Amino acid sequence: MISVRSLPKICVALGLPDSSRLEEAAIASCDRGNRFLEFRLDMLADPMKGAKLIPRILYRHPDAVILATCRRKPNGGEFGGSVARQTAVLAASVAAGAAVVDIEIETVEAQPAVVEEFHGKALRMISYHNFECTRALRTTLKRLRKFPVELYKIAAHASRPSDNLKLLSLAGGDSPLVFVAMSEAGAMTRLLALSRGSVFTFAAPDALAPRNGRPGEILQAAPTAPGQFSASTLRQLYRVQQRTPDTAVYGIIAKPVGHSMSPALHNRAFQANRIDAVYLPFLVEPGAIGDFFKCVAELPIAGLSVTIPHKQKVMRRLDGVDLPARNIGAVNTVFRKRGKLWGTNTDAVGVTAPLAKKVRLNRSRVLVVGNGGAARAAVFALKDRGAEVVITGRNPLKVKRLARAADAPLIEFSKLGGDYFDVLVHATPVGMYPKSNGNLFPGRIPADVVFDMVYNPLETALLKHARDEGRAVIGGLEMFVEQAAAQFQLWTGTEAPRALMRNAVLERLQ
Repeated sequence: MISVRSLPKICVALGLPDSSRLEEAAIASCDRGNRFLEFRLDMLADPMKGAKLIPRILYRHPDAVILATCRRKPNGGEFGGSVARQTAVLAASVAAGAAVVDIEIETVEAQPAVVEEFHGKALRMISYHNFECTRALRTTLKRLRKFPVELYKIAAHASRPSDNLKLLSLAGGDSPLVFVAMSEAGAMTRLLALSRGSVFTFAAPDALAPRNGRPGEILQAAPTAPGQFSASTLRQLYRVQQRTPDTAVYGIIAKPVGHSMSPALHNRAFQANRIDAVYLPFLVEPGAIGDFFKCVAELPIAGLSVTIPHKQKVMRRLDGVDLPARNIGAVNTVFRKRGKLWGTNTDAVGVTAPLAKKVRLNRSRVLVVGNGGAARAAVFALKDRGAEVVITGRNPLKVKRLARAADAPLIEFSKLGGDYFDVLVHATPVGMYPKSNGNLFPGRIPADVVFDMVYNPLETALLKHARDEGRAVIGGLEMFVEQAAAQFQLWTGTEAPRALMRNAVLERLQ
């Protein structure tokens, strides 16, 4: 029987509706190098068919470890049978070669003898699932430990950032524990669990080409729980198996955050420069900034990128803000200085550096479209470089406020008319993935050079139209890399590998 210490650190959870697809996904995952698979037998129409697959998988991949799960409907699964039938399915799985069985605490409490059924035959994991909250987890852990087994698992829904801290603090003691946060807001837990003592973590399967499939066919298997990352993402992008409690934690706070390329860019840069650090995506709702800063203090977090919609609200949470960011009125970067949290704005250099390669800023008339943090950075940075800046946007009140703060003229968006500029800087989310068809200038382009801050997609509808009209264009990727390079250098004190950072984003977008 395998030992707890010998278990692989990443378990690929496979939940598919029929046994043939489950077999195909299991073999494809093992062929890709995954050694630890969870069979969600409860998701099959006939769970016993799933148990019968196990010898075939182990014949092809003798070093594979199978975790058998047959979760009942009352406990968040899909199995509609009795506890006796559930036990029979798990027993058949162990007889077929499953090395670990997952039994919900509700089943164990209803039938305590079930844990003895598998004693000495497989590792027994008693699990608890709460799909609503992270309430009373310490009490829950005591509840689990009343039944002596080899492993315990707690999976709970994280609805706010600080819920992750409750889960991350559970490890320790003599009882091996697996803890999982279920939600996009729980990404922090999934990516840091191994470094904080979880025996293993769960991953979604990668999209794989089946062995006997048609050319171009892709085998898809949905995540079995909210917030799961793919196995390759955990290994290659976040390198979760190499993280320790001493690994420096950085990240991006945003809503939404799943589309961000910042983790790909910064994690590649940390790896290239041999820096023990990880950069995570933090989903933070507009009203949860204060709650998130509990995580910043307790983890602790070494630095942050800040984007929509937090660039202005984050300022009041910091110990200090440097003069350029104060003038701009927005922070896109948080760093630690002598133990204190400081804010700055690297969007400014992200705007001026690419534009300076195309035009002489101190002789240019520039139209900035937008009123948020990125627009503010563009306006103040360009004025600082001597450009004549004019502001417009779709929200007249906010545009007026920005124009007043920057002491710059404004033009109502609906009245641009025949005005013409040297440069158009688009600083709104219009055209950003997934609404990639958006374009505020579908007709006449009122400038010689068009700079779109949106970088996903690489060529926005605005840039494509501008290129077709013969205008010079600058994509948002140029700004994105420049501002990120400035962040990296501020955080680490080392030169940013710009070309590598750019390639990391291109690989994700293409």
